[in-house]
Amino acid sequence: MEAIQSMENNRGCLNAFAALIATVVLLSLSSLAATTATVSPESDGAFKKITADPKVRQGLEFIKDDDAKALADTKAIVVISAPPFKEKVRGEYYMKQLQELGLQGLKTDSEGNVYGIRPGTGKGPRLLVEAHLDTVFPEGTNIQLVEKDGKIYAPGVADDSRGLAVLLSVIRAFQTTGIRTVGDIVFCATVGEEGLGDLRGMKAFFKDHTDIAGVVDVDTPADVTYITYLGTGSHRYRVTFNGPGGHSFSAFGTPSAIHAMGRAITKIADVQTPLEPKTTFTVGEVSGGTSVNAIAAKAQMLLDMRSNSQQELLKMEKKILSLIQEGADEENARWGGDKKITVDPKLIGDRPAGSQSPDSMIVQAAWMATKAIGQEPKLVEASSTNANWPISMGVPAVMLGIGGMDGATHSPGEWFDPTNEHLAPQKIFLTILGLVGVDGLSQPLLPAK
Repeated sequence: MEAIQSMENNRGCLNAFAALIATVVLLSLSSLAATTATVSPESDGAFKKITADPKVRQGLEFIKDDDAKALADTKAIVVISAPPFKEKVRGEYYMKQLQELGLQGLKTDSEGNVYGIRPGTGKGPRLLVEAHLDTVFPEGTNIQLVEKDGKIYAPGVADDSRGLAVLLSVIRAFQTTGIRTVGDIVFCATVGEEGLGDLRGMKAFFKDHTDIAGVVDVDTPADVTYITYLGTGSHRYRVTFNGPGGHSFSAFGTPSAIHAMGRAITKIADVQTPLEPKTTFTVGEVSGGTSVNAIAAKAQMLLDMRSNSQQELLKMEKKILSLIQEGADEENARWGGDKKITVDPKLIGDRPAGSQSPDSMIVQAAWMATKAIGQEPKLVEASSTNANWPISMGVPAVMLGIGGMDGATHSPGEWFDPTNEHLAPQKIFLTILGLVGVDGLSQPLLPAK
């Protein structure tokens, strides 16, 4: 009996060990799937035809020769101030560029997005290719452009002035070669990507256009090998604490809005989040009070919460909002009485998280395009970009880099190094061709909507 029991115990240990090995293997495969894309015979065949075509090769050469013009576009765009909600002047400039390039259906919509269409045969998908007009910098920021040691320094020069310039270079390549695509291409400069813009440009565009089958977003980081295909979700709150206020001495014993906010922030700071999926939070700004000798009647904080999982984001949001109320309750309990602190949390930013298969056709197209320009593609971790919105709606989307090199993004010392910057528009040019197809040469990899 003891021998039989020993055998059963050993069998149990072996089963447990086998299960552990299987789990490790699955985790390894999962990790591999997050960094590479599997290319189908359909994608491989399409790109062999596309990259061998004389007109396509002409387009790639044109983009390389267009390098100086694209850099001049970057410099011209960056010095036009475009803080969040005040992108109009830059949008008007960009519209003139699209007009000169002969796009059809030119329009500035009610939100401020500027776009035009390069029609295909009418028998394929409609692809949106966009970069954003706005910068993270507030009105009044000194946007003096400085060139030093081969780099260009200016707030917003990379993010996303360079992205807007990339689109213009790609359009010129299409106009020069006369390549006719199967699907339509909508080239768009969007508003509201940065800060509290809350993706308002993308949200408005998709509200007005239900026929978009895929999106190529052009943004930082610059690395031309990167392909971002997952969206980091974020919820942002403006939380206001209101109370009776009063004199610091004569009204002592009255609950303070600032003290209540401080209690809430202390609780938030102790929240534990999972490492995977990456989930984060921060209280980014605080304000309140009227004087050093006054009990604060009002205090306010801005709260940012992010996660690569919509489920984890919502779970954290529920927890933190509960803790904020606890902070106010504790301040009220500390002093008692009828005078109370109230809390008013307002959602001011909602970027949904989103995921799609690393083997989706839009990822495959970007992958093959990267290889076609002699670079080794990388699927990178989730990010918060304009691509979040379509991905969350089930519309295939990728974010592709601006080329060259960049640094100090979102700081006054932001810089862009144009070394090999032409690789980005070349990659985007090829990605577009793969997705919408070339008339008489290749069928669209992107299904029409």
